[in-house]
Amino acid sequence: MSKPLPIGVQTFRDIIQGGFLYVDKTRIIHELIHDTKGVFFFSRPRRFGKSLLVSTLEEIFLGHRQLFQGLWLDDSPYAWPQHPVIHIDFSRHRVHSAAGLEIVIGETLQRIAVDHGIDVHGHTHLSQFENLIRGLAAQNQVVILIDEYDKPILDNIEDRAEAQRIQDVLKGFYTVIKSLDAHIRFVFLTGISKFSRVGVFSGLNNLQDISLHDRYATLLGFTQAEVEQNFGAYLHDFAVRNEQDLVTTLAEIRAWYNGFCFSRRCETVYNPFSLLLLLDSQDFRNYWFESGTPTFLIKLIQQQNYDIQQLDDLNVDELAFSTYEIDRLQVLPLLYQTGYLTIKGYDAQRQLYRLGYPNREVEKAFTQVLLGRFGAVDESLTGGYLWRLIDALGERNLAQFFELLDAFFAGIPYDIQIGQERYYQTIFYLIFRLIGLEIEAEVRTSRGRIDTVVALADTVYLFEFKLDGDPDAALAQIQARGYAEAYAQSGKTLILAGVNFDTTLRGIAGWQTKTL
Repeated sequence: MSKPLPIGVQTFRDIIQGGFLYVDKTRIIHELIHDTKGVFFFSRPRRFGKSLLVSTLEEIFLGHRQLFQGLWLDDSPYAWPQHPVIHIDFSRHRVHSAAGLEIVIGETLQRIAVDHGIDVHGHTHLSQFENLIRGLAAQNQVVILIDEYDKPILDNIEDRAEAQRIQDVLKGFYTVIKSLDAHIRFVFLTGISKFSRVGVFSGLNNLQDISLHDRYATLLGFTQAEVEQNFGAYLHDFAVRNEQDLVTTLAEIRAWYNGFCFSRRCETVYNPFSLLLLLDSQDFRNYWFESGTPTFLIKLIQQQNYDIQQLDDLNVDELAFSTYEIDRLQVLPLLYQTGYLTIKGYDAQRQLYRLGYPNREVEKAFTQVLLGRFGAVDESLTGGYLWRLIDALGERNLAQFFELLDAFFAGIPYDIQIGQERYYQTIFYLIFRLIGLEIEAEVRTSRGRIDTVVALADTVYLFEFKLDGDPDAALAQIQARGYAEAYAQSGKTLILAGVNFDTTLRGIAGWQTKTL
């Protein structure tokens, strides 16, 4: 009988003692802890198991070997020394000011001190932290585990001044660690975001950022091999329920939820949150995306006039996506660190990373939210409109298709913050991107305009859109540039469509087609 899935169970102790399924990551953890000293930072998107990892480290350093029976670490050379542990979890609190953060830190330190029978007298949270470390070090060198270090900052990111004050509090807090290095065995900080060394981590000059290290690329998330080895019974049941063979089911699950990569080697992993919920409900849904809407990110994309058409295929160096500062927020590092983009490849010669959407879940949901924010159709209704668009194309009913397309533009505000042409191009792009995702069609854009190809089972559509232009000229452009040549031998009907969008009327003003 299969072990139950650990849905909603976030501590290692609860998983083991509750008999839940645990994917053994202790071999990689041993790589992290076997040295005598270390100060590490590890970033991953939300819902990736950071809290479970921290609780696992806590049980290891407390010497609770009995919890690890049957796991790799139990049979390893690890000696299981016991260390006092300071575990601070910022995800449990929502602070609204730097003063509030100081109170939370002080109360947390007092609670830990009481648990250990230590008096941490001091007028500030900094002196309390120092006294706690010194007091615990009388037993053995101290282990410090800080989970979601950046949550107080991210909770206030839209108030830049307050976020900066919160960062300053954290910066001073971590400086205490540097001054007491002789009393400390191991420090591990997790979070979503990485601020540069001149920011929150400037007090930790010996910090090792292992977020992009090949050795720890699969420390969180499930590899394909781990999924097949640990979830076999659930996968079999899912395949039977969907009346598919296992190979087909695995391929579909992989397309939906695999694809996250966190190193140059680019071994991909599944988001554990989505995979566990999928196997429990046996239904494809946007589990991870629905657990947190990227409202601030969407707002930043609009404010900075960011060209979202390039999100499919970005080639950048590491500095472009690995760090950022509160006073200079940039879209690209936020998209990567929050998990909406991931590493798709690495060019060693040029030292460039290729970024893109990790999987179908993220691309479809993120694109749909973007379309809801840029366009006039409520995002909750977008899916229905898209399928009606697809049906109209399937029936070769272009009049209905363009009538439906108009719905996405009817309520666009007149005071849009970015140039009209870019705005409309963005909406065209998002619509056809989603159509392509739904029907697994070939969808392309090129040459600075929305030149779109949609390939159906028996028909290939080639669209050229013009703003305040001439549909005849748009049709002529398709023919002049030879867009249809690539499909001439497909055996399918080719329909060329030149379309004019009138920015005054805010709608499709005319189109011309030619069938080949």
